[in-house]
Amino acid sequence: MIKKLMESIREYKKDSILTPIYVVFESIMEVIIPTLMAYLIDYGIYKKNMTVVYELGIALIVCAGISLLSGFLAGRSASIASAGFAKNLRHDMYYAVQNFSFSNIDKFSTASIVTRLTTDVTNVQNAYMMILRAAFRSPFIMIFALIMAFRIDAKISWIFFIIIPVLGFGLISIASYVHPIFKRVFKTYDKLNNVVQENLRGIRVVKSFTREEFEEKKFGNISNLIFKDFSKAEKILAFNAPLMQFCVYAAMLLISWLSAKAIVASNNNPAVGLSTGDLMGLITYTMQILMSLMMLSMVFVMIIISRASVERIVEVLNEVSDLKNGVSPVHMVKDGSIKFENVTFAYARNTDKPVLQDITFSINSGETVGILGGTGSSKSSLVQLIPRLYDVAGGRVTVGGIDVKNYDIESLRNQVAMVLQKNVLFSGTIKENLRWGNEQATDEEMQEACKEAQADNFIQEFPKKYDTYIEQGGSNVSGGQKQRLCIARALLKKPKILILDDSTSAVDTKTDSLIRKSFKEKLPATTKIIIAQRVASVQDADKIIILDDGKISATGTHTELLKTSSIYREVYESQNKGKAIHE
Repeated sequence: MIKKLMESIREYKKDSILTPIYVVFESIMEVIIPTLMAYLIDYGIYKKNMTVVYELGIALIVCAGISLLSGFLAGRSASIASAGFAKNLRHDMYYAVQNFSFSNIDKFSTASIVTRLTTDVTNVQNAYMMILRAAFRSPFIMIFALIMAFRIDAKISWIFFIIIPVLGFGLISIASYVHPIFKRVFKTYDKLNNVVQENLRGIRVVKSFTREEFEEKKFGNISNLIFKDFSKAEKILAFNAPLMQFCVYAAMLLISWLSAKAIVASNNNPAVGLSTGDLMGLITYTMQILMSLMMLSMVFVMIIISRASVERIVEVLNEVSDLKNGVSPVHMVKDGSIKFENVTFAYARNTDKPVLQDITFSINSGETVGILGGTGSSKSSLVQLIPRLYDVAGGRVTVGGIDVKNYDIESLRNQVAMVLQKNVLFSGTIKENLRWGNEQATDEEMQEACKEAQADNFIQEFPKKYDTYIEQGGSNVSGGQKQRLCIARALLKKPKILILDDSTSAVDTKTDSLIRKSFKEKLPATTKIIIAQRVASVQDADKIIILDDGKISATGTHTELLKTSSIYREVYESQNKGKAIHE
């Protein structure tokens, strides 16, 4: 797990290595200073030797300067290393998500991925900075201070070996209680993000139904869960301070008591035994040792908090897309012919109820095929198998006579353009959105695509025309305009297969008819699959497939289905007020 995480350090290894080196220099200087102070007191001030005072005073200034400079450099390099590490970590996670299949994304959920990219990475960044500085500084100071303390008086210094285990046992006990709570908190953060995203996406629905109070209550309940868990964890962590204070004061009292007796016995003579300077040095080293332990406890707490975040981040980094290219993938799609052979599909791998069952049909290149079915009949699921957004559970899907699993995924998807049921436009100009279909598209090509999608007319009415800025999600254009822009974007790919997933539902019947007419005239070689709710949108198709509960109920032309399919006839009659009787 740690090895996987460390792969994201990369170009910041230098700063990550330099930080502990600077910290070591800082630690050495801080440990030397108390000894110099002891000599200054015993051999300079106490004996009124000004030469020693000046010499040791200059040495103290030099040590303090080196310590200050080392501390500054350590802080600088630690900041660069931790911020860079976080940047690379987000980059690696984001790129990993880009390679996920839809099923991989479904496994984590959008809200969870957002939390991992933000909150979890920030926790790991803070922990990494603490580790580079405090986790290296504290052990070095503690070890050096222990050595110096034993050099002054070994008998008294044994007190540390009583205090340190007590403190260590306390910290480990606290950690074992707190870690599961923090792990639960970050899962609750996922739920909080999900509630916020759902509310913002559906804010118009919330306001139209005046459900603000309900949404506030839902948000408040999730927030309260986080508050309770964090409060519980912090209450346990609060034992750190009294435990540390107990250890510090106990050590100080014992050292002061034993040292006082030793100073009296030696008559404050450093040549005979313990002196005042030595006592001051011992007290300083005691503070350094116990403060180092306190810093380690803080690092320990940060690691506890970040441990759950690390596990969640590594889950994303270790996740392997279940859609992969074969050993020798095919890069050329011959034509737009499609064939489904006994296809079965389910979103969950272990399920007794597949979404699609025993689907078999074929489409010739250049044909126009309509797909009709009730809500939940798996129309969208069916067409998502063509560009291999999901893999079939059984059977196979071929495009151009080749199984889609044998294609290079990028090459296949470049030849299949999909206008999804949920149209998405990104913040940027109309041109920038259209160029998602073809980055190299000229102005003339974009205008031609928009004319085919019946979008050019309303674009020309905007003051800035094709340079008009589209707000996030296309909130400043109507639903019908958004759909036509998405269709134009798909046409710019010049695909061999064009899939329209109920993508003209927001346009009027006249515009819908003009779009279909344009497709017939301008895209004769492109295979066109139209999922629709209106019979009028597909009645001129070469073939119509009726789906019912994940199975093909009927297949045929408009005229044939009126005679053979009760489902199709009922839909037609309901939409055309009984005209089917006269067909």
